[in-house]
Amino acid sequence: MLAEKMTNRSALIDAFLLEAGWSAASRHPLAGDASFRRYERVIQADKPAMLMDAPPPQEDVTPFIRVTQLLRSYGHSAPEIYAQDTASGFLLLEDLGEDLYSAVLRADGEQEEALYLAAAELLVDLYHRYETVGKAHVLEPYDETVMLREVGLFADWFLPQAVGLNKARSLKEEYMVLWRDILAQAGLRQHVPVLRDYHADNLMWLPERNGLQRVGLLDYQDALLGDTAYDLVSFLEDARRDVSSAVIEKVLDYFIAATQQDRDAFMKRYAVLGAQRNSKIIGIFTRLCVRDGKPHYLAFLPRVWGWLEHDLYHPLLAPLAAWLDAHVPAPMRGAFEADSTIGSIE
Repeated sequence: MLAEKMTNRSALIDAFLLEAGWSAASRHPLAGDASFRRYERVIQADKPAMLMDAPPPQEDVTPFIRVTQLLRSYGHSAPEIYAQDTASGFLLLEDLGEDLYSAVLRADGEQEEALYLAAAELLVDLYHRYETVGKAHVLEPYDETVMLREVGLFADWFLPQAVGLNKARSLKEEYMVLWRDILAQAGLRQHVPVLRDYHADNLMWLPERNGLQRVGLLDYQDALLGDTAYDLVSFLEDARRDVSSAVIEKVLDYFIAATQQDRDAFMKRYAVLGAQRNSKIIGIFTRLCVRDGKPHYLAFLPRVWGWLEHDLYHPLLAPLAAWLDAHVPAPMRGAFEADSTIGSIE
């Protein structure tokens, strides 16, 4: 059945490329990610493009199209859409190249400050543009309901691995009550678009372009209307790479000044959103291993736990820090051997 579905999907791709005028293109599959989407680089007459294959019902390309239009209307380097088939889940996109931030920085770490400041400048620009001219573009709110659902992934997937399924069930409500109290006191706003996966593996360095267009944007289809601190913490507390403390401080200083925000209030929201995001990621990476058979994501957990522990130093998060110390002490954190037979709460 799976082979038949893949064959049918391949025939649909052939028809899509024919309709788009790319039937003679050579096709080169790229490495997958944590979603059901997959990508191919297609090349015709020496012109490259990217084929996004996002099979419904698991995936929907409509949000990607909507956010692409928003970003391109601001002059940002989101890929141009050459052709689309929303019903089948295909997009033919501009190829932004291979220079992911992560790849550029592996080759030359001296560029870290310049690249991170450029990415922060884009967030400042997005903030100001949306505040002045972008309110007609409606995104769903990144509100408490969504955030609680996301932090629940930690309880649903990681806790059973750490303490067992029965104990995890008994602890979940305590954990969720803590998070409700934290979010209620954080002062979060839903006033700017947040791209949500704004990090070094989703940003391209395009030095041949000018100004903010040097930062290429990928994987933003889950954008919501949220707090201006979210994408910054996503970027600086990267699950996949360490960012130098000097660069973190310089970027934070620049961003707070450029957006004219109160530093204490901003850093409170930054810590809460960092803890929220990192708790979610721990749950997602555990789920990818236990449910989806992708154990390589567990290798990132020590870094994510390190970021979470850093966030927990903020006084507002002290009750959560104490709860984790009591129920998930240090030896249970970081890398572990997941057991798919334990299951999850959800």
